[in-house]
Amino acid sequence: MLLTLRTTVPKSPAQVMAGFTRALFEALAPPFPTMRVLRFDGCRTGDEVEIELNTVVKKLRWTSLIVDDGVLPDGTHFFIDEGQIVPPPLRYWRHRHLLQPGPGGSCIIVDALEYRTASPWLDRLLYPAMWAQFAWRRPIYRRWFR
Repeated sequence: MLLTLRTTVPKSPAQVMAGFTRALFEALAPPFPTMRVLRFDGCRTGDEVEIELNTVVKKLRWTSLIVDDGVLPDGTHFFIDEGQIVPPPLRYWRHRHLLQPGPGGSCIIVDALEYRTASPWLDRLLYPAMWAQFAWRRPIYRRWFR
């Protein structure tokens, strides 16, 4: 299943890329499930991020690997994380972070997700929750990068 959300902030793509820190990652966490960062190497190829999600019933591990990063000819900065260990019911996770040049020196933050479970029906059923988890980020991005 594919999901894309865009948020415009008044900083350049380079400034936004520099701001993708552990502190921002922790600030982006939604209220549920609660998240604890166990490891955050950064946003460059080869870096790893490991979190623990607390669903109250069970604690779940999630480990992602940054598989690519760079700057495109149009000035878009990007990094891509892929789930190495993902919590059920997920079986596949790929999150492309695109930081595109916007009007007047701004940046358009694009969260482009691809996820899969064992069933296309479950993928669709999860879509509203996935959308909500990433829509939660929009006001945080705007405050962080004002």
